[in-house]
Amino acid sequence: MAPNISFSSLALALLLLVASPHASGQEVKFSYNGSTGPDKWGRLCQAYNACGLGKIQSPINIKKDAVEEGKIYDPLNRDYKSGNATLVNRHFGVAVRFDSECGGMTIGGKRYTLKQFHWHTPSEHLIEGERYDAELHVVHMSEDKSFAVVSILFQYGGPDPFISKLRRGLEMLAKEKCGEKEEAQIALGNLSNKLLKKKSNKYYRYTGSLTTPPCSENVIWNVLTKVRKISKEQVESLRAPLDEDCKRNSRPVQPLNGRKVELYSKWDCHKLKSISC
Repeated sequence: MAPNISFSSLALALLLLVASPHASGQEVKFSYNGSTGPDKWGRLCQAYNACGLGKIQSPINIKKDAVEEGKIYDPLNRDYKSGNATLVNRHFGVAVRFDSECGGMTIGGKRYTLKQFHWHTPSEHLIEGERYDAELHVVHMSEDKSFAVVSILFQYGGPDPFISKLRRGLEMLAKEKCGEKEEAQIALGNLSNKLLKKKSNKYYRYTGSLTTPPCSENVIWNVLTKVRKISKEQVESLRAPLDEDCKRNSRPVQPLNGRKVELYSKWDCHKLKSISC
């Protein structure tokens, strides 16, 4: 059965889209270049001040020689399950939002519930100055409204099997252009998240912010070291529904300002030379 297309006012969508950068309730449009680009975000409205004045902003360039080893390995155990989902064009990015409980993850004894995931093309985080072709942010939120995000980097190659499952929905989304105060939504029905929780034996962790306004500084970032594959056609399908000035929706890297970046690995790569880490 074909997915159902529905529209709602942006105001209503902001109430429904927890973990959205617009959760502040103040509707101010931003983009990725020109007068509303990243270097102007902090001056667009008071709610976005952190984008310009914050000291622990994201994304960052991760330099391996400056990374500290995590003292105790903290596995990224995610207990995702299938749930009712909606594909959304938010002007500045394509997202999948969950309308039901779909599991989550625990960090330091604190529970974070899976809320949504979205893509940036090209990547926002850099490793040793290298920018990848795409980045997926899997967003979780705790009861106190703080976030834990799992970042997955992609480089061009074969198609990603998870995005392949969304192909039809993305094609339909590209045909529907948002109004100034509307977002397009496509009901996906029950969506399996099994492909999102592949084993993650090695990752970088640091404290930062949302990478879109309001740039709130309450995020634990977990950037996986394993890079997945994505086809050029899939990247184009993620860009097709977006506003022209948001098709390349990557915020520039931000100063580290003395923050600690830790590397967590299941194996001690210095001792186990046979392990490819």
